[in-house]
Amino acid sequence: MPPLRRTDVVLDSVKRLQRIGASANLINLLQKQHPSDLAELFSELPDRDRRSTFNLLLDHHSHLAMEALIEYGPEPAAVLLADQSPDRIALWLQEMPSDDAAALIDELPEELSDAVLEQMRPRESGEVENLLDYAEETAGRIMNPTVFALSEDLTAGEAIQALQGSREVEMVFYLYVVDDRRHLVGVVSLRRLLLVATETPLQRIMTIDLISAGVDTDQEEVAQHVANYNLLAIPVVDDQNRLVGIITVDDVIDIIKDEATEDIYRLAGVSGDEHVFSPARESMRKRLPWLLVNLLTATAAALVVRAFQATIDQVVALAVFMTIVASMGGNAATQTLTIIVRGIALGELTWGNSRKAVFKEAAVGLGNGLVLGMVGAAVAWGLSGNMYLGLILAMAMVVNLMVAAIAATLIPIALRALKIDPALASAVFITTLTDVFGFFVFLGLATLFLPYLEPLT
Repeated sequence: MPPLRRTDVVLDSVKRLQRIGASANLINLLQKQHPSDLAELFSELPDRDRRSTFNLLLDHHSHLAMEALIEYGPEPAAVLLADQSPDRIALWLQEMPSDDAAALIDELPEELSDAVLEQMRPRESGEVENLLDYAEETAGRIMNPTVFALSEDLTAGEAIQALQGSREVEMVFYLYVVDDRRHLVGVVSLRRLLLVATETPLQRIMTIDLISAGVDTDQEEVAQHVANYNLLAIPVVDDQNRLVGIITVDDVIDIIKDEATEDIYRLAGVSGDEHVFSPARESMRKRLPWLLVNLLTATAAALVVRAFQATIDQVVALAVFMTIVASMGGNAATQTLTIIVRGIALGELTWGNSRKAVFKEAAVGLGNGLVLGMVGAAVAWGLSGNMYLGLILAMAMVVNLMVAAIAATLIPIALRALKIDPALASAVFITTLTDVFGFFVFLGLATLFLPYLEPLT
């Protein structure tokens, strides 16, 4: 039996305290929790208990409640805030980092979000509105505009004094250097700043070859830069190379998690914003369109089978084995598709180096097809007593696994070149292709070898 998680113990305690109405004890328990643990707690509570627990914490410890909301995620957090008055929401949000506040406001109903922005202080509301002007899932939307910068004319000693007197420092490991027009010209590590003589000019110790992101850079590309160059933060610049914000590694971790979740969901034809406890009607609305598409593609495979109805009528055993070819092709395609989509997401695979990937996956498909074909042939021969049925099954599996591997490599790359998300559309096309091609090859070969299958009729 697995050990009981600490969160499970807290969850049971919260439910028990709610049941007996011990609000004081419940508040005392909640205040001792870390914001991320509270977020996990909110996700596991039933809807009514979640809302009452959050409201109780909000009334007694609003700062902790809002920190927990940040960890909980913008969409579910907005649901918890939706029944609060605009002035109260504005009071809480203006104390949050502007990037987190923007993410929450963006998920609120439009009328409520407009009212909240009107109630916020001009400076905070202006920062949030500026962030919301950038496109979703870009560096500009997720950056923190409050970024500490040093003038290139300062010495190391003056820079240290400026740092000690600043309250707007989010990332102290990297200190960005700007000119008098706030153009980003370099970066100094905190370690180097503290080790040099105080009279040393920043221009002598700063690094001018630095990695930055434009405000319109896709957030996934930002995450790749941070991962590839082992950064703790990345500066964001506008089209004139002026420093306008910063994205820290904790934000990048959230990006990676969200992008991975989105790709997994889309490979399965599920909306990226669906959750375990999403309302049944909402889940049905989001899943049904892709299921209808799959129904149409399944119909295409059925039409292929219908075209060979006469062959199946003569050799009923074909109906037993033909699904093996299609299902093995689909499974092999899923394996290849997972690797290819991941390679595209990480920037490892492009149209330029796709030929190497195609040859490699084709070789894998051929090898797997030969091995699985021989095993399948032996099984079919043993069950039916007909060597030719086993040979047909083997040849069909070799061909279909090669087709699956090549298609699962080329289709995602082609979709990416056409600016279509490969994770969203690839699975539908490839499943159809492997089903249709698998049935066609197997039943087509069976038709050609029909005289040798007569003992099975």
